[in-house]
Amino acid sequence: MDETPTRLPERDRPWVMRTYAGHSSAAATNALFRRNLAKGQTGLSVAFDLPTQTGYDPDHELAAGEVGRVGVPVAHLGDMRALFDGIPLAEMNTSMTINAPAMWLLALYGTVGLEQDAELARCSGTTQNDIIKEYLSRGTYIFPPAASLRLTADVVAYTLREMPRWNPVNICSYHLQEAGATPVQEVGFALATAVAVLDAVRDSGQVPAERMGDVVQRVSFFVNAGVRFVEEIAKMRAFGVLWDEITRERYGVTDARQRRFRYGVQVNSLGLTEAQPENNIQRIVLEMLGVTMSRDARARAVQLPAWNEALGLPRPWDQQWSLRMQQVLAYESDLLEYPDLFAGSHVMTALVDEIVTGARVELDKVLELGGVVAAVETGYLKSALVASLAERRRRIESGADVVVGVNRYVETEPSPLTAAGAEAVEQVDPAVEAAAVEGVRRWRAGRDDAAVDAALARLRADAATIANLMPATLECVRAGVTTGEWAGALRQLFGEYRAPTGLAGATVSGGDPGLAAVRERVTATARELGSGRLRLLVGKPGLDGHSNGAEQIAVRARDAGFEVVYQGIRLTAGQIVAAAVEEDVDLVGLSVLSGSHLAAVPAVLDGLRAAGRADLPVVVGGIIPAGDADTLRAAGVARVFTPKDFALTGIIDDLVTVIRNANDLP
Repeated sequence: MDETPTRLPERDRPWVMRTYAGHSSAAATNALFRRNLAKGQTGLSVAFDLPTQTGYDPDHELAAGEVGRVGVPVAHLGDMRALFDGIPLAEMNTSMTINAPAMWLLALYGTVGLEQDAELARCSGTTQNDIIKEYLSRGTYIFPPAASLRLTADVVAYTLREMPRWNPVNICSYHLQEAGATPVQEVGFALATAVAVLDAVRDSGQVPAERMGDVVQRVSFFVNAGVRFVEEIAKMRAFGVLWDEITRERYGVTDARQRRFRYGVQVNSLGLTEAQPENNIQRIVLEMLGVTMSRDARARAVQLPAWNEALGLPRPWDQQWSLRMQQVLAYESDLLEYPDLFAGSHVMTALVDEIVTGARVELDKVLELGGVVAAVETGYLKSALVASLAERRRRIESGADVVVGVNRYVETEPSPLTAAGAEAVEQVDPAVEAAAVEGVRRWRAGRDDAAVDAALARLRADAATIANLMPATLECVRAGVTTGEWAGALRQLFGEYRAPTGLAGATVSGGDPGLAAVRERVTATARELGSGRLRLLVGKPGLDGHSNGAEQIAVRARDAGFEVVYQGIRLTAGQIVAAAVEEDVDLVGLSVLSGSHLAAVPAVLDGLRAAGRADLPVVVGGIIPAGDADTLRAAGVARVFTPKDFALTGIIDDLVTVIRNANDLP
């Protein structure tokens, strides 16, 4: 029987398969990379710890409790050598999630490649170098937006000359969705960021106009895929339509191959639940379908979270399970044997057109404001995302959106996946941080200080001009400069930035029947205490920049009648204590999602005691295992909230109870 014309003449090659990995130390992460590659993983995706991402060495005050926790610490060239020891970089496709210091990490990576005798022109991979979304979601920015875009443009120009197979910028709509973006906002805001990057490259004068097509074809995107996988397919097709239009009309790229929308994906970690975590498996599979089913809009690379990421760091076995999901789809199913399954679909065409139309409106609105930098600095983008996420939370709380195991079908059998308790997730040895601190101090002691001083002096001098900063950065790498020293030198020139919190004007509490009763309790408690309003300090200690939860608590508390003090992310324990004392608050709420709660929270408690405010109640929210929650309560924390506590109004009501108990009110 003849083959039908609807079948491809030969099976498509699978996408690049990755797992997002990195923890503890460069040596431990190298061993994890080798194990994953041996299991059939076809690319590397490097997770760096928060001190590295925010430009601090392991011995900096803000790094305390964060070293090696959510990724691998890389403080200098020696760490990068250990990270890729025995892994031939010229043969490996490597993605690095590193934004503000992307230039620094790429310089370290390239230097190790040359030490391996790898031709830089053969090296392929991606630097996640979209700084705009850091101001809106992840919070690992360092410098102001304009200076950050300059660094991005310099990296693009450098790789165009020296590393033509490298993707020097990765526009990340992934984190916009996590911060609350609708599909329309995700497409519109991400494309506004891409326009800002391409404009910065074009206007820098480093790339001839006739080579903008070469720049465009090396721009990649990193997207999120939620469980509404039909809508996600349409979103990806809409991305492709608009990217083709923008690059053709705004930048004059005539080669259709250069205009192709190229993206990698990690499916939605935000949608994973602590309750009934076994449900996360089917969520991950469905989300993977959203970026693989449509051949014309298929991801170039896929990395999947593990089932237990709402509980803590996944173990190697958990990552293997996620990798096997990809392999079963790619090699056992017939997905790769057919042309696009949705070509000619009236439903898909209409859905794509709807997203394209809405995203154009969002993009035009941002451009009318003066571009994405202006939209960040005015707080427009952050406020839009906070409002969207608040509306999403309201739908879940009201039951309009169903989350199985959370707000419906909550009856459950004990899960054998979590029967091991703390052993169900990866544990980071506290000794890791001490070893990293000792290691960076030993590195500094063994280098040529004069060469370091000269390299940093050149970096500062070049930063004061319009020179491309990559040559000076490479000199710093070779001289033995550390991550914190490189970032610190640029902080001196560019300054450090604090992004808008987005709380102004964000309020979505309509339809919540319980909020009125909580407002009455807030008002009554303030009256009984003899104060005008109850005051809540929301604090983000350490380097954890994932502020979505803290912002939603702040919005709901304000809607309930609290006066909310929220100074944004990346605060020391001393700054939080000082704010609590100066603002005379009634309650301190700490949000810690990086796993550093056992270090960050006691530091605040100790600071309050030293300031004579041991009476001030403290509550904590985050991804906190049951055993750690017991430890925090024993240390004096009044309440511990985790992702399973999804009803925000109920949480605010509990905060009122904490204040009343602390003040001996009935």
